[in-house]
Parts: sequence; C-alpha cells; structure tokens
Amino acid sequence: MKRIFFALVFASVFWSCKTAGTGNTMSKPATEKVAVAIDLNNVKEDKVMVVVTSPKISLDEVTYSIPKIVPGTYSIDDYGKYIEDFKAFDSKGTLLSTTKTDENTWNIKNAKTLAKITYLVNDTFDTEKGSGFGNTDIFSPAGTNIDAAKNFMLNMHGFVGYFQDKKDLPYTVSISHPETLWGATSMTDMDASTTNDLFTTARYAELVENPIMYAKPDYTTFTVDGMEILIGVYSPSGKVTAESITPEMKTMMTAQKTFLGKINATKKYSVLLYLSSLTPTDAKGFGALEHPTATTVVLPEMMPKAELVKSMQDVVSHEFFHIVTPLSIHSKEIHYFDYNTPKMSQHLWMYEGVTEYFANLFQINQGLISEEEFYTRMSEKIEHANAMNDTMPFTTMSANVLTEPYKEQYLNVYEKGALIGMCLDIIIREKSNGQRGILDLMQKLSTEYGAAKPFNDEELFAKITSLTYPEVGTFLTTYVSGATPIPYETYLSKVGVTKSLKQVPGNVFLKGQSPYITVDQKTKEIIVIPAIELNDFYKNLAIKGGDILVSINDQSYSLDNIYEMITISQTWKENDAISIKIKRDGKEQVIKGKVKLPYEEKEGLNATDTTKTTLKEAWLKA
Repeated sequence: MKRIFFALVFASVFWSCKTAGTGNTMSKPATEKVAVAIDLNNVKEDKVMVVVTSPKISLDEVTYSIPKIVPGTYSIDDYGKYIEDFKAFDSKGTLLSTTKTDENTWNIKNAKTLAKITYLVNDTFDTEKGSGFGNTDIFSPAGTNIDAAKNFMLNMHGFVGYFQDKKDLPYTVSISHPETLWGATSMTDMDASTTNDLFTTARYAELVENPIMYAKPDYTTFTVDGMEILIGVYSPSGKVTAESITPEMKTMMTAQKTFLGKINATKKYSVLLYLSSLTPTDAKGFGALEHPTATTVVLPEMMPKAELVKSMQDVVSHEFFHIVTPLSIHSKEIHYFDYNTPKMSQHLWMYEGVTEYFANLFQINQGLISEEEFYTRMSEKIEHANAMNDTMPFTTMSANVLTEPYKEQYLNVYEKGALIGMCLDIIIREKSNGQRGILDLMQKLSTEYGAAKPFNDEELFAKITSLTYPEVGTFLTTYVSGATPIPYETYLSKVGVTKSLKQVPGNVFLKGQSPYITVDQKTKEIIVIPAIELNDFYKNLAIKGGDILVSINDQSYSLDNIYEMITISQTWKENDAISIKIKRDGKEQVIKGKVKLPYEEKEGLNATDTTKTTLKEAWLKA
C-alpha cells in the first residue's frame, strides 16, 4: 500500500475555513463451491444486491463473514458495516434465523438446510471525509464505489465474504452489468455475453486479490518481457484517458522489469486508475493498494497531467515491486491471513520498506531520475524518519501496527523502512566489493521461499544473515529489532555520500506547516493571508496581504482548482516570466514580473568522497 498526502496543510485550511495472503492450497472436491451473483443493473438507493449460493453445510449453525481487515492495508476497516438486509434461505425459500454476532459476522441457524444468502452492499467512497492518516475512513484504493451506470469499483472483499471453514473452496462470481460498462481486471471472463461476466478462483484469498473496475471502456494493453499489462482508467469528465498516460507507464514498467531481472512472478498485471472528482461523496484517500496481479490507484482528477504521471510513477512502481515482497516472500501471518482475527508480521520493514526503497532505487538505476534527485529523496526520508519515534523497535511496531501507540508510527514504513533497505544494500555492496546488493538478497529469498512457502517470522533474520554477511545480521538485530537509531551517515559514507547544507527552493504558497493563502468558502476566492510576513515571491511582485488571486498566466483559479495552481507553482523556475491578476480593494489589476522563489537552507546529501566512486556506482547503477 502507498498513501499520498497532497498538500495536507492546504487541505485542512481550505476545507475547514468557515500484500497479500495466498491462502491454504488444500484441495477440495470439485462439486463443492461457493457461487456468487452480483447485480450491477438494479442499483437501488446506491446499493447493490449480492446473492451467495451456499455449499453443503454439515453444521447446525454456520457463520458468514465479511473481512474486518485485508492484506496490505494494516488497518481495521470493518467492511461488514456496509452490509444491509442480510437474509438466509433454505431450498424452498423459507427464511432462516440469522443473528449478527459482530460488525462483520452473521450466525445462521438450521445451516444444514441453507441454500442461499442475500444482502445489500453500500459503497465506501460515499462515507469518506478526508485523506488524513489516522481517520476512520477506509483507504480509497481498498474501498468500493457504486455509481449506477457510470462506475463500480469492486474490491471484492467489500462485496463477498466466506462461510466458516469454507475459505478454501473454489468461488464462481457472476456479475450482471450494463452493456455500456466494461470490467477491467486481471481475471479472465468466462462468459462471452456483453452484459454478464463470469469469473472463477480457486479459493477466497484469490478472489479478494482480484479487483474489478467497471466503467465506460477506456483501457490499453501492452507487453513487457512476457508480461501482459493492462491500464484501465475511469475519469469522470473524460479529462484523462488510458492512452494519454500509457507511454509513461510503459517506460516505467519496462524499467522495472529490467531492474528486477529474473524475478518474474506474474504473466498479467492490471493498473486500475480511478480519478476522483473530489465532490462530497467521492473518494478522498489518495494512493494505491497492491495485489499479486493488479494495483488499484485513486488520485484527484484535477491534477495536471505532469503531476498525475509523476504520482503514478511513484505509487504504481511501489505497488508493482510488491510482487517481490510480500507476494513472493512472506511470513505465515501473511500466507494464512485471517481476515477477521488478524495476526500481523514483524517484517513491515521488508514488505513496505524494501519495496519503497526499490521504487526509488530503480529510477536512478534505470536513468529515470538524476543522482541528485535520488539523494534528495533519501535525505527527505531521513528527515521524516527522524521526526518519528526513532527508538521504537521496528519489528515491535510491525507486529502491533493495528493498535496504538504503534499504529501512529505506521507511516515510518515508507521512511525508515526504506532507509533500512538502503543501509542493507550498502552493507552488502561493501562486503561483496560491489558485486551484490539487496536485490540479489531478495532474489535468493524468493528462490528459498516463493509464493507457496512462507517463513517463520522469528527465523527471517538468521536466514538473511546466512545468505549475506554477519554484518547484515548485526545491523538487523541492532537497528531493526533493537531500539538504537540508525547512524545513516556511517553507512552513506561507505559509498562516499555525506551530509551538507543546501539552499533549496521553497514552496511559494507554503512554509513548513503555515500557508500564505486561504480561501473564502462562500465566494471560493483565493486570498493572500493578511498580517503575515510574506516571502520573496510576493514581495518581488508587490503582492500584499488581503489581495485576491484571480488568475495566473491567464489561467483563472478558485477553490475548485486550487490544487492545480499549487502543483503548477512547483514547476516554476527562478526568473520565469509571470502575470498575475489580483483584486485589491474591489478593483482588478494585472501584475507582470518574474518569479523570485523563496529559498530555505536544508540538510541534504552529496557525493563528496571520490575514492568511493566505484562502490557508489555499483550501488546506484549495477
């Protein structure tokens, strides 16, 4: 999973101004299955009907559960609270007695006579309030959408559950839908009809890992090194098409496949991109969620294309690298994932951290970003990691991530987790004279284990040490399971990289956590905040507190497209020509001049020791 936080301070100001389990593979008799029918044609009050035909039940009572949590989210979401009007019937249509025993589970009496159950599903997008981490919203890429005749985001865990002791049975899912909508998925439709799809999976865990997005057909396909890749897009206004972003996606995924080399876990991969209109009932949690053969992505539709493509590059690359871990390398807690009484693994540093490190390393390795940009990213991760609890053992946080105080430290998996991967990479490069790195380690672990063979949590460090060097084991026990903060400068110095102070351009509209602009909720006008010290951008153009920003370079701006203004400002360069129309004391005027960016002194990273160049090049380019 990868969350993206777009201008959190702006969001708080503007809106308040007034990987996955593979399951048990035990075979079952071919005659036993769970059959599911989902009706996307007859949507009533924004709800979808689901009918589940029961397998033979040998118990007097049986439970049916909707997941409390799903792999890759690391949060309790209680998808059962979106289920209504749950009913159970025997073969004659007689209603059986049912009791809801908790938020996600129903007990069914006289279960030996059970023929089917029915229920209505509400979508989760409607309930989202904001994108801030720590709220009670379901993370949008793990959520569901029901927008009759326009879009259905079917993360299957939100629509289909499992019977007690029956998770390992095959599932068949029949989905009736409008002829105008097409389902983008990595599954194969076994029904040739244009109004009904039929999908089969070997077990419940496989179904949950195969999302489907129904929308007006907008998709592209291409092949990279034997892997078929599908890009499916839903853009409410039609602003973005699959074709418009495919060249960048193909370049990125080709680079990823080249970087991974012999690690090739899947033959088909789908990227399902949902673009939110940001209306009150639309998705607000931005980022992506990984699956073995797919990624669901949710981003704002208003994003300029350059920013959209950059975000897609970051989040999709992260999710794609999850085919290495936890999809190919994972513990028993992941392999035998319990959707309703979960036990979490100690190794989020690997599942999310190493994955995030790869998502950055491959870009410098394959020439998609510069060396300077890579150092900037790692420097920012050090800054962010140091702002969190740096003495909390990472393994302890991982195993307890569903509860506080550990839950609030989860975001560190993308910061310190990635830096753990970086340090391990450098240690292995140094000890092998540049011949091997952490990718080699992950390839060996993938060969040792693989998708069908989980490891024991407590045995992983010893296995990694046996495949690498004693120094790697010492690092893991000292800095990952231990409470000692990592001395990053010690490890970076091994590749000739040191800390230095840099003058870096700041954000025109934001300093730290303090914005320079706000909005009038009634008029939607963007206003320079009065009575504060403005930065050089405003001073150079003689813009004053209280001025209303009407347009910039002939593009009008308001609350409706303020994100676009903010993201475009991040592309401005020193001395770029600029024209700003403002309203001051009720009168409009145009100010023309040049951009003068505010600069801030920040600690960064630079390659300064030329005696370590050979090892540095092996680290970044081998």
